[in-house]
Amino acid sequence: MKISQRSISVVLPVHQQEDHIGQILLDLFDGVRDLTSDLQMIVLVNASSDRSAEMARSVASQCPGMIVVELAEAGWGSAVRSGLSLATGDLLCFTNSARTTPRDLRTAVALGLLNEHHAVKAIRRSRESVIRRMGSVLYNFEARTLFGLASWDINGTPKVFPREMAVLLELQEDGDLLDLEWLVECIAAHHQLIEYPVTSVRRHSGRSTTRLRSAIRMYVGAFRLRRRLRGRPALAPRRQP
Repeated sequence: MKISQRSISVVLPVHQQEDHIGQILLDLFDGVRDLTSDLQMIVLVNASSDRSAEMARSVASQCPGMIVVELAEAGWGSAVRSGLSLATGDLLCFTNSARTTPRDLRTAVALGLLNEHHAVKAIRRSRESVIRRMGSVLYNFEARTLFGLASWDINGTPKVFPREMAVLLELQEDGDLLDLEWLVECIAAHHQLIEYPVTSVRRHSGRSTTRLRSAIRMYVGAFRLRRRLRGRPALAPRRQP
């Protein structure tokens, strides 16, 4: 028996993950398939030169509702936006396929189903290295200063929201700033937000695409985003117990 009749769309960007993506997609699909009778899983293989797309298509042939889309351009934001534009579900989710566990995805989607008029996002309270931990603290502190955000993990995924939160389907960022834009727009629109902790910190395999240069782009980009979104109220998220 399915937990909900609401349709669910899960967006999963993939980049250079041929060594593990097949099993991960199977596990993620199995983690949420019993939550609804109408599951759509959109796999966005963006600018990958390995066999990630081939591996993903092989899994999709075994999973009703899973589709694979290849994108020529790289970019976390552009992949998420492309996936959301194809999503048909009443409840929408996007997450990092290199880090998300089936349990984390299931928890996020279940919270979204149980709290119909709320957005949901994960918070990772630790990182796998001291350098990444320091970089995350600096970025989140910057976001607090510029936008008045109370979250300590801007980029935490999974992120889940109902289709009725239309402003979250109109994001413009193509790169890593999409998560910050999502949270700012969510709070500016007075949407209720639930944040829940996840304990998984390691990637399934491979190395993070965040390097010093991309981190600097994020720090500088936050100021650019602040200028673009000038006029949005700086409000603190209303957390639920």
